[in-house]
Amino acid sequence: MSRRSSGLVGVWAEVQRQQQRQLEAQARQRREQERQARAYQRHAIQSHREYRQAEARRRTEELEARVQSLQSLIAEGCRAPAFRSTALLRPETVEPFQPGPLAVPVPMPHPNQYQAQGGWTASRRAQAQAEARSRFEYDWHAAQAAETQRQQQLAAAQRDYDRWAEAQLSEVRRHNAGIADVTAGVRRGDAEAVVGYFSAALYSSIAWPEGFPRQLSAAYDSAARQLVLDWELPGYDVVPEAKSVRYMPTLDEDKESPRPAGQRRALYRDVLAQCVLLVLHDLFAADEHRVLDSVALNGFVDDRDPATGRQARIFLATVMAQRSMFADLHLERVDAGSCLIEGLRGQLSSRPDQRVAVRPSRSPQDVGNHVVMHGGDEEPDLYEMDPIAFESLVADLFRAMGMQAVTTQRSNDGGVDVDALDPTPIRGGKIVVQVKRYRNTVPPTAVRDLFGTVQDVGANKGVLVTTSGFGPGSHTFANGKPLELISGSELVDLLHRHGLRGRLSGGARTAPASVAPSNRAAQPDDYNVLGMSWSGSAVLDVCALVCSGNQVLSDDHFVFFNNLQTPDGSVRALTPTAPDRAAIRVSFEALPERADRFVLVAAVDPEVNPDADLSGFTDACIRLRDPSLAELGQLEVSDGRPGESALVLGSFRRRANGDWDFVLGGKGYTGGLVQLVQEYGIDVE
Repeated sequence: MSRRSSGLVGVWAEVQRQQQRQLEAQARQRREQERQARAYQRHAIQSHREYRQAEARRRTEELEARVQSLQSLIAEGCRAPAFRSTALLRPETVEPFQPGPLAVPVPMPHPNQYQAQGGWTASRRAQAQAEARSRFEYDWHAAQAAETQRQQQLAAAQRDYDRWAEAQLSEVRRHNAGIADVTAGVRRGDAEAVVGYFSAALYSSIAWPEGFPRQLSAAYDSAARQLVLDWELPGYDVVPEAKSVRYMPTLDEDKESPRPAGQRRALYRDVLAQCVLLVLHDLFAADEHRVLDSVALNGFVDDRDPATGRQARIFLATVMAQRSMFADLHLERVDAGSCLIEGLRGQLSSRPDQRVAVRPSRSPQDVGNHVVMHGGDEEPDLYEMDPIAFESLVADLFRAMGMQAVTTQRSNDGGVDVDALDPTPIRGGKIVVQVKRYRNTVPPTAVRDLFGTVQDVGANKGVLVTTSGFGPGSHTFANGKPLELISGSELVDLLHRHGLRGRLSGGARTAPASVAPSNRAAQPDDYNVLGMSWSGSAVLDVCALVCSGNQVLSDDHFVFFNNLQTPDGSVRALTPTAPDRAAIRVSFEALPERADRFVLVAAVDPEVNPDADLSGFTDACIRLRDPSLAELGQLEVSDGRPGESALVLGSFRRRANGDWDFVLGGKGYTGGLVQLVQEYGIDVE
């Protein structure tokens, strides 16, 4: 018994020891986990601090690098290569023809690959040989057919490539001819060519840090051989307000140390002086044809005038530099401010940070031949501008939007007035621009011609800029294509948003003073025909309402079977031309001024189909046609529904810029045409 008892006690003791060991192991594991957690926390805190400290150092280094680039602006700029017109020339080369798989001939089968299989008897061997020959002949004919098809496809691909290559070379030669034309004009001292050439030199300069403005107004005095220009300078915020960044561990935040105010003002004044000197350097360095004896340069900022509180051009620097005097300077060694004021006898604002202005000695407006009106109370009238100056203004707009742009030569331009290149990745590329200084609506033919030019020159996009507007035919054709239409009001808005000047006078086509706007007569060739077609045998009346909002202007502005035209003749019912089953003629430009909607509706004819509804009204469309009945595009129309006998097909709505857009309808009426027109304000007895 005692041994059994001691055995049980031993077992119990062993179990207890195992439990104790497990508890101790668990305790050790918990302590290890707690130790690791504390170590991880210490490491995380240390890593966070190190990261924040590294970020603070990086920001400080960026500030120092920014200041260094500002201090070395003129030194770095003088090392940049001088502008030459040859840099704008494009090589007359195109990518070689790459036929790809079409270049590889189809392999022809060989008789040795077709051996007779089997045949223990003479007849079986003969049969096997015949089968082998048959397989060979079948595969040979198939290979011959495939080879013939390959050669045909290769020839077609070669023809397509030849056409493409010729178009590319033609475009390159046209561009190079335009550059040669400008260069020849510079040699002759042609004012416009000189201004265009030196504007390109400043725009293409790689000496300016990113974010610096490159806007100018310029004119050339041929008699004095002097270029006069206003050049935009950077604002005070170009100099960083902070001097360094330090991480504060106790607060877990960054603290910026401010740059001393005196140091910031001095650096900004030095930057302005360097900018003026760098512009002069770029101009004289680019003057390979020696047409500049001097340059009159005024540097300005677009900012709020402290005296008036209004946005204005504030001139902070001005200088009139002679070539002979400027050539003797060693710009890399000079103090910019001293050089500008003492060496060149120029003026520099004493407190540019407070917009203390200087008075320019000569401005481009004193000379004429300006290409950009940058600021000023009197904006140029776009209708009255010289056509070439207007094209130059549009090119300046594209450059102000961050693109490269040049006007084309005046003849053989292939329908392109401005060549632009958008450097933006993915969505950028070559852009061809046509400029139409019109007073009347741009016809859809101009939009179609632009699309053809885009395809011919292989451009990514076509832009048509006008002083007037576009009709629905133009918008319908441009929809879904790489085309952009810019009306006159949109152009003025873009000019103002990018620091350029331009306005539209009252020169747009308006009615004579003796004729009320609602009585304007439609022009003979300025209208569209809206042709309506649908499937099914239902006889429908297609009607039109000239509205202001959702109210028809008057009962006489409801065109239907008992009123075939509006009082002014701007809307008329026509006899349709197949495949159209109804037709309406509308002159959008001649619609009354207060009209902002032109609504098309269809209704079942109760006399012909008294019990019919619109359930069979399907596959309907509106064909937009020009006066020659050439189709400009098609507009979608909703299908009819059972129980409804009248339907709003859609409405043309006047945009803020005067253009008209189509909005799909779809609202149906069970009470027929009577119920529909009552909703538009027509009383039906």
